[in-house]
Amino acid sequence: MSKPRIIIIGAGMSGILAAIKFQQAGYQDVTILEKASRLGGTWRDNTYPGLSCDVPSHHYSYSFEFNPNWTHLFSPGAEICEYFEGVAEKYGVHSLIRFDEEVIDAKFDQSLWRLNTASGSSFEAEIVICATGPLHHPKYPDLEDLGRFEGACFHSARWDHSVPLDNQRVGIIGTGSTAIQITPAIIDRVDKLSLFQRTAQWVISLPNVPYSEEQKTQFRADPQLMSDIYEQWKGQFNHTFARAVLGDERQLGKLHELCQANLDQNVHDAELKRKLTPDYKVACKRLVMSSTFYPAIQKPNADLVTAGIERVEGAGIRTVDGELHELDVLVLATGFHAHQFMRPIRLIGRNGVTIEQAWADANAAYRSLAVPGFPNFFMLVGPNSPIGNFSLIMISELQVDYILKLAERIRAGDCQALEPGQVATDQFNADLKAAMGGTIWTSGCNSWYLDKNGTPVTWPWDFETFERDMAEPRFDDFVMS
Repeated sequence: MSKPRIIIIGAGMSGILAAIKFQQAGYQDVTILEKASRLGGTWRDNTYPGLSCDVPSHHYSYSFEFNPNWTHLFSPGAEICEYFEGVAEKYGVHSLIRFDEEVIDAKFDQSLWRLNTASGSSFEAEIVICATGPLHHPKYPDLEDLGRFEGACFHSARWDHSVPLDNQRVGIIGTGSTAIQITPAIIDRVDKLSLFQRTAQWVISLPNVPYSEEQKTQFRADPQLMSDIYEQWKGQFNHTFARAVLGDERQLGKLHELCQANLDQNVHDAELKRKLTPDYKVACKRLVMSSTFYPAIQKPNADLVTAGIERVEGAGIRTVDGELHELDVLVLATGFHAHQFMRPIRLIGRNGVTIEQAWADANAAYRSLAVPGFPNFFMLVGPNSPIGNFSLIMISELQVDYILKLAERIRAGDCQALEPGQVATDQFNADLKAAMGGTIWTSGCNSWYLDKNGTPVTWPWDFETFERDMAEPRFDDFVMS
């Protein structure tokens, strides 16, 4: 087959990347199906006040397209979305995107994938790349009475900018990275902010310093500076934080000291400090980075609520201690269903087997990229991708390069279809499970890194292992037909 057709599902960071790479590799029939009317993925969907990336800007960039115009060390969300828009424009990706085409089912039929969308359109391709991302479907709290609230209520990933915040009583459910970014961003605008905390977070202070015009001029004049910064941050992540989460007690101790010092030096009330002190090891949950949260939560109009929520009432939230917290606006910063991946797309592989059937026990993939029984279907940032360790863009770049090597076998005519073998997939997942025991994610906390079985679904090895894994496919592990 000399000219396989490529369909990419999703026009976020990974989908844009895949389209660029496949075009550069000479594939002429590439289509992106995007359910929304704009590209950008999670950076399009999330527009809440205070939104920024927790990976440094010059590292959270495509390695082939550095940006000299980042305004801060950690860029705001709108700026990141603008970056992806600009990259897509520069590399001709916009013309490949079919917007407002939400894929509802995809079926493999005789070496061909047939996809249907909610608009009634149908598409065919030999190769499908799923770039839907893990942080995609908002997760709502399990509160039966949520609909009784008489004020404005919305998920942080569906922020309603028509709702006024000035001089309002605002409640936020959740204390992950999102809530900790929102709190300092709105605290000086609202009459009162009630932050409903179920679990305290470890917070490391990394000030979000701006880049000066002089620095940006230097970046424009000498792109090598940006490349050097990229490599510096890559080394920082890979040899400090990434080692800590994999069980390096020395690095983990350093992280704990930094977080504890941040808490000790910046929270002055003993009772508040007690409430803000986690009862689990640092980095067991995704580490939160903020130099502004602790000052914000100590302001006179801030209230950290640690009593459990009993119910939602028309006027606000009543906690188990009987207190009614009266609210005008309620924000649900309760995260995402991180283990959905391509679902709710009805994905059907060989012999009519659905992905729901294949993943009935757990989301098990071969090297995060492919699933037995689903030929020519490849995932970016799929199950067990190292989402807790490194920059997602860097991960996606390595995965796309790997998928290109697989696709080349199809283009060269060596086969019409290929998929990972079941034995190789089972062995990889057994190795994952065995290696996971030494990581921080098994130390006892509850986090979105855990699946329904309580098993961590990230990457239990170092970055060098991931690079080696992605360097060259083990074609003996694949079944070709």
